[in-house]
Amino acid sequence: MAAAQSAFGTAVKGFREESAARIVRIDVLLLVAAIGLMACSIYTLGTATEDDIAGSPYYYVLRQSIYGGVGIALMLFTARFDYSRLRELKLGLYGVTLASIGLVFLLGAAARGSRRWIELPFFRFQPSELGKLLLILALSAFVIDRIRRLQDRETTSRVMLLALIPAIMVVAQPDLGSGLVYLAIVITILFVAGTPWTHFAALGGIAAAAVAVVLVAAPAVGVTVLKDYQVDRLTAFINPSDNPQEEGYQLEQSITAIGAGQKTGRGSEEATQTRLDFLPEHHTDFVFAVVGEEFGFAGAAIVLSLFALLIWRALRIMTMSKNLYGSLIAGGICAMLMFQVFVNVGMTIGIMPITGVPLPLMSYGGSSVLVTFLAVGLLQSIHVQARETAAAKGREMII
Repeated sequence: MAAAQSAFGTAVKGFREESAARIVRIDVLLLVAAIGLMACSIYTLGTATEDDIAGSPYYYVLRQSIYGGVGIALMLFTARFDYSRLRELKLGLYGVTLASIGLVFLLGAAARGSRRWIELPFFRFQPSELGKLLLILALSAFVIDRIRRLQDRETTSRVMLLALIPAIMVVAQPDLGSGLVYLAIVITILFVAGTPWTHFAALGGIAAAAVAVVLVAAPAVGVTVLKDYQVDRLTAFINPSDNPQEEGYQLEQSITAIGAGQKTGRGSEEATQTRLDFLPEHHTDFVFAVVGEEFGFAGAAIVLSLFALLIWRALRIMTMSKNLYGSLIAGGICAMLMFQVFVNVGMTIGIMPITGVPLPLMSYGGSSVLVTFLAVGLLQSIHVQARETAAAKGREMII
């Protein structure tokens, strides 16, 4: 009995020491970037939304803080997990992706003409957000299984088809922004894996033809693929003054807010675009415009610097992974984050169409925050595994 207790105690001690060692090996800069963005989000929401809900000035702040706290816990837990085990679960992960997105059509709550969320007791779950991460894990595993046949067009076609199925389902909700993120993910994974450039050239030609069919040929024969408001939102950024009271309104108010912030911002009390609700969706899609108005160029530079740090560490982790599966996951996550940041910030300053893509860790929303922290946790897991492998081989690793 004493021997059994001693063995159990030794095992528990070993587990704790191993867990502590893995926590020590996490990427500190990546952690700082993620937590820093979460802190910026909470502070910005606190100043921008205190008058949004009558009698509840901290409605969005409290919920975003809870999402952030849970997300950080999930990130640290995921960092201790060996991501390589997920490769064996590719079919299950892909099945969950399709099932969760499909469930929206049955149980989803409708809002503003869209059906994207499933109402849960504490928050609205958006399966398309989780689908981004699950798709990265599944596609990376599928590519690894066919890595020796990567030069075959069949491989590229199969991987693209696997991504297009959930992407089309998401666009049908309709959620065009998330569908575009799915496409950015699959293109990046194929690129990191080493797909021939001729395949990308062919995909580019197919994409151009598809856009022509959707925007020109199909409407000409009476077939509607995109809703009228989606087409208007996609094209409003070209000349927002043509229809300033409708599709161009959001863009003009966003540009006005950012321009009004100048160097150091107007402060929360003088930020009239936000305070007087001229700026729509200031807690979600246009949160960066709030940063620009309240904190000016200085505040926007801090937020963009944190995103640059986050993406740089993701790229660095991609190159130091112990295996190709980790590199593909890191590349997919990097594409997911970079695409969302570029599109969201771009649409607030008028260089990208308005697609409803959230700003990671800044926009209010439980699904986006939790999934992004899970993604950061996977990056941490890849980093930890790489450092453990390097330590086992007795060599130093440049961080």
